[in-house]
Amino acid sequence: MKYSHITSILLYSILVSALFISCQDGQSKNNRQDNKTKHTADSLAEIKKKEIEIEKSKPKKAEDIEISKDLQYDKYTLEDTYPYKDTVRHFQWDKIKERLAFVENFQDGKSVYGVLQNYQNSNGEAPTISNFKRDVYKRVTDSLGTERYQAAPLYSDGETKLPTIYGKDGWLVKLQSSDTLEPVKVEGVSFNGVWEVPKKYLKTIGDSVIFDKVIVVDVTNQNICTLDRTEKGWVVRSMNPSTTGRHKPPHAQETPTGMYVIQEHKSKMFYYKDGTKTYEGYAPFASRFTAGAYIHGVPVNNPKGSIVEYSSTLGTIPRSHMCVRNASSHAQFVYKRSKDFQTLVIIID
Repeated sequence: MKYSHITSILLYSILVSALFISCQDGQSKNNRQDNKTKHTADSLAEIKKKEIEIEKSKPKKAEDIEISKDLQYDKYTLEDTYPYKDTVRHFQWDKIKERLAFVENFQDGKSVYGVLQNYQNSNGEAPTISNFKRDVYKRVTDSLGTERYQAAPLYSDGETKLPTIYGKDGWLVKLQSSDTLEPVKVEGVSFNGVWEVPKKYLKTIGDSVIFDKVIVVDVTNQNICTLDRTEKGWVVRSMNPSTTGRHKPPHAQETPTGMYVIQEHKSKMFYYKDGTKTYEGYAPFASRFTAGAYIHGVPVNNPKGSIVEYSSTLGTIPRSHMCVRNASSHAQFVYKRSKDFQTLVIIID
């Protein structure tokens, strides 16, 4: 009887131990399964994170650009496509998306930016390049057709005697060396190549600027639109008729295509009568982006005259002297929303 009791106790102990081991083993298996699941989830999250980072690092294409409309200026608004005489005109959104993709791609968050400057040769006339040409305006030009007047000289690496090409006033660059050096090495954003430029022709604007406001002028369709970059993509703020520069030597010039930085604002931009130094009138709310080219309101052919709001010639054919004419209230809208050295002007054809 004594041995039977002891045996029962031993059997009970063995059974409890077996149950305990079984529970521990089951719990261990569950923990391993949970850890495996967690590890798999963590791995998937890490892979997804890397995929997002890779996707963000890819250069944007036109089809990646989202454009929506939320107008802040709604006078004289044009449709995407609209009639003009016996044809139709339109906003070239595909081409605009290409330019906006470029704007997003060149901004890497670490570059120091600068702007080439030589308005009215204020920083000194650029040296004459070898093998120069003269255009129909009898001005010296480089092989690309860029005029010497109001331009910055651009030298090939190591060249010190003569510049290779000219850089237009208002062109955007990235600094590749300190702006305390002479000359400064720059990489073109508005143009191609790496060049050296005398520092007196360069305005450094730093590495903190974000180009999120863009004005697009279409010299073919004679229209203008303004856009902001937001968290939801690019948003159109206005769509209006404009009138650009015409080719009429010796005074009137076409509005040059390309990308420029707004450099200066004038509430009244006074202009001379052609071929004289006599003021003929003024253009209101003028925002200068290259050389003598401004986005401005309707010209007033009287230096003391009142502002004119609108002209029936807007949106028709090129008529200006390189500038971009707008309804005066739209020019004021551009004038107020754009900031010097923070707003881009893109001229397309």
